[in-house]
Amino acid sequence: MQKITPFLWFDNQAEEAANFYVSIFRNSKIVRITRYGAESAQASGRPLGSVMTADFLLDGQEFVALNGGPVFQLTPAISFVVNCETQEEIDDIWMKLTAGGEEVQCGWLKDKFGVSWQVIPAELGKLLSTPDPVKSGRVMQALLQMKKIDITALQHAYGGA
Repeated sequence: MQKITPFLWFDNQAEEAANFYVSIFRNSKIVRITRYGAESAQASGRPLGSVMTADFLLDGQEFVALNGGPVFQLTPAISFVVNCETQEEIDDIWMKLTAGGEEVQCGWLKDKFGVSWQVIPAELGKLLSTPDPVKSGRVMQALLQMKKIDITALQHAYGGA
């Protein structure tokens, strides 16, 4: 069991969201679905037998999704970073997560459930943390012009092209 598990609050889309995320990432699966029993349904006002939580793994990382009702909303103040090795991986994950969602800026997106993600190349940190402020400045300027990140464009900015 991992020490810290992200816990996502949904109105009534927990199982749908978990299935959506599991379909995108390798090494992922639904672990358990729990349902509202008589007492928990009565206490929460949720329908008896409806999904309460969906426990799932995304690339080996544990998550829990809760159908807690409309009391709380997801916000971009919390996001999940997906470190990608290749442009193909960025393109694939970006396309899947933005389906029905919204492209934002600098590799950020909001999926159709309102969860915020950052889909970035693993080498972005290296390009931005170079000791040469001119190079890192060019990379940042290029990054600020992007929604989905283009690794080649960042590398060209780094090199001065």
